[in-house]
Amino acid sequence: MILVTGGTGLVGSHILLELTRKGKKCRTLLRKESSTALVEKLFAPHPELLKSVEWVEGDVTDVYSVFESLEGVEEVYHAAAMISFAPSEVKRMMKVNIEGTANMVNMSLEKGVKKFCHISSVAALGRTAEGQQIDEKSVWKTSSLNSNYAISKYGAEREVWRGIEEGLNVVVLNPTIILGPGDWNKGSAKMIQQVWKGLRFYTPGSTGFVDVRDVAKAAVLLMEKDIHAQRYILNAENVSYKYLFETIASNLHKPQPSIRVSPFLGEVAWRSIALAHVFSKNKPLITKETSRNAQRHWTYSNEKIIRETGMRFIPVSESLAHTCEVFLAEQRGNKN
Repeated sequence: MILVTGGTGLVGSHILLELTRKGKKCRTLLRKESSTALVEKLFAPHPELLKSVEWVEGDVTDVYSVFESLEGVEEVYHAAAMISFAPSEVKRMMKVNIEGTANMVNMSLEKGVKKFCHISSVAALGRTAEGQQIDEKSVWKTSSLNSNYAISKYGAEREVWRGIEEGLNVVVLNPTIILGPGDWNKGSAKMIQQVWKGLRFYTPGSTGFVDVRDVAKAAVLLMEKDIHAQRYILNAENVSYKYLFETIASNLHKPQPSIRVSPFLGEVAWRSIALAHVFSKNKPLITKETSRNAQRHWTYSNEKIIRETGMRFIPVSESLAHTCEVFLAEQRGNKN
């Protein structure tokens, strides 16, 4: 039996699909407030595969449910995490990402899990000097450029590396920004929604992007190999936000963003948006952290996983075309 945490999310649901396609039996934690809509949508072309997924009520922050969910489990894919750049959610994010990972590591050791895949993030590697390529040897440095999300993922990795020292067989994946058709109101998928509504602005920065299908493929591939205590950056390409938004707009048949946001305008924007959301329950699209990082250039190396596994990544243009195609199909379906 294989346990997948975060099975209702973008990465977790694709890992479930990748595993069940290989005939694997999976179990996944389901929080009371979670929806299985994304999983059902992803599995729609192959509904028979869902029969291989066992849902159990639980939460990574509840050590007792984690312990029970690991009964009879040999492998764990830990994809559960909270992604937020809202100051009001920092405390909850730290609990989910750090304490939740500690629970998974401790209980996996207790239950004798044979192998553990931790879906981390390049954010856990921290920021180097701008213009320097980040690879698996990069060392975390305390910096004002590290977001609270990055700090939470770094804290989670500390728990994982502690688990390795205590005998847990682990492989760590550090994906860049993950692209794919998910919840259009969350994560990178929200960018599709914003361009669809008529996004006019772009920032001058750049960063790495990877397709969610490649993240799931790499996770399963590395779990099947005799690899222990290694990390791998998952990155298809390093591209500019201008290219990203122009490509999305082209696929959605929308006008391309044409107004470049300077650092000064970025500072004005996040403050104005934060003020506008003081009495709102909705999360702001732009925060201080996202605004400042979107002005900078970050590059990530994918040489290690390509060299050791022969992995070939889906180009960003192809990934965006696929994601936009799914979005447009859903828009047409909503009108009918």
